[in-house]
Amino acid sequence: MKKSMIWILGMVMGLSFLSLLYLQVSYIEEMVKMRNEQFDDSVQRSLYQVSKYMELEETRQWLINDVNETEARALASKDIIQQTQRYSITPNGSITTFELKTITSKSSTLPQVKITGKNTIPQTSKNLTEAIKNRFQYQRSLLDEVVWQILYRASDKPLEERIDFRKLDNHLKSEFINNGINIPYHFTVIDKNGHEVYRCSDYESKGSESSYGQVLFQNDPPARMSMMKVHFPAKKDFIFDSVSFVIPSMAFTFVLLITFIFTIYIIFRQKKLTEMKNDFINNMTHEFKTPISTISLAAQMLKDPAVGKSSQMFQHISGVINDETKRLRFQVEKVLQMSMFDKQRAVLKMKEIDANEMIAGVINTFTLKVERYNGKIISDLNAVDAIIFADEMHITNVIFNLMDNAVKYKKPEEDLTLDLKTWNEPGKLIISIQDNGIGIKKENLKKIFDKFYRVHTGNLHDVKGFGLGLAYVKKIIHDHKGTIRVESELNVGTKFIIVLPLLKN
Repeated sequence: MKKSMIWILGMVMGLSFLSLLYLQVSYIEEMVKMRNEQFDDSVQRSLYQVSKYMELEETRQWLINDVNETEARALASKDIIQQTQRYSITPNGSITTFELKTITSKSSTLPQVKITGKNTIPQTSKNLTEAIKNRFQYQRSLLDEVVWQILYRASDKPLEERIDFRKLDNHLKSEFINNGINIPYHFTVIDKNGHEVYRCSDYESKGSESSYGQVLFQNDPPARMSMMKVHFPAKKDFIFDSVSFVIPSMAFTFVLLITFIFTIYIIFRQKKLTEMKNDFINNMTHEFKTPISTISLAAQMLKDPAVGKSSQMFQHISGVINDETKRLRFQVEKVLQMSMFDKQRAVLKMKEIDANEMIAGVINTFTLKVERYNGKIISDLNAVDAIIFADEMHITNVIFNLMDNAVKYKKPEEDLTLDLKTWNEPGKLIISIQDNGIGIKKENLKKIFDKFYRVHTGNLHDVKGFGLGLAYVKKIIHDHKGTIRVESELNVGTKFIIVLPLLKN
């Protein structure tokens, strides 16, 4: 698949996921807004009903007080508690005598009529109707007086006398529960002058910035109206809990988006690895082609009878075949090292070794190769404790690979200088390998330990290799519980620093 096609596919899928995520966020916002509106409506409905209750309570109290005052005045003046009227019936059949008793102490008791004489039913019915009418007019006038007093006198009374704050709290609690609001609330009562006359016992100001107000007595004159303010500290949590079922779906969508991004990243990485492997195959073909061609040519020369007659020529051709065979074997071993990267750990044959002695042996072996390029090796193996627990073959290969890289990337116009040092830090052995080669650009430093990666030198094949050497070095050092880092400056040189734990650790 082409890189442009991967980008197009990634952008389309990315936009689709982002659109889905945006729709879910918009849906949650809409749900929160709707729940806020429902909550506000429920609170306002509850507060309005509570204010109606308070008005009814006040009206009822005024009626009770007024009736009690009326009865008290009647008893004090020995006014009519029980009225008795007697009438005479004429000889033509009219009412002679009857007794009408009206009991006014109980509002539910109908007027009582005692009838005596004959042919008195029509007149008695009429008198009973008149008595009920009079009673109705009396009760109506009583109610009118109470309403007048409520309208013109109630608003003059202090709120403490008009409101039972405990009942107000109970009404609020009951109405909130009836409207589905079962969370803590706090309220205050403010009089007509804007002064706070009551505050609930457990009052706290959290959430008071979004309080709800309600006029307590709506029939009071506008200048005398009192207010009740209520707020809910846990309102936000209540709203969030009501829409929390949407959060998991949004989280899963986000996880899916991250997974998709990671998948696209893996695709690009695999494509890059594929390209690097293709470069590796091209390099491997080139590396194998040269020694094979040389060996083939030398073998053909050996068939020449003239070569057999010259021992010097025979010796030379045999040396060429031997050198190229070693070179070919070394390249094959490099390729075989690649199989190590498919394993979690290499199979290491660990034993106690002296790193100073091991590095000195590598230096002795490598000196001839360095001197071939008019170079020199400087060693400063000052580690007092150089005993490590390691695989001697692999650690030796690590040092050899780093020194071989210094030879490969030397400056053509300058003699090579290799500087090897060892020293101790608490519990650690430090190995430093520094050269004066061409150096590495900063943007390439973080990639040089990647498998198959090689610093670009154009289309020239003047530097041989498959891009496995430093990846192999890092893996071996890591498997020995150590670390490796690189310091380099372009056209100045490169320095590799290896940190390994000592045997005692």
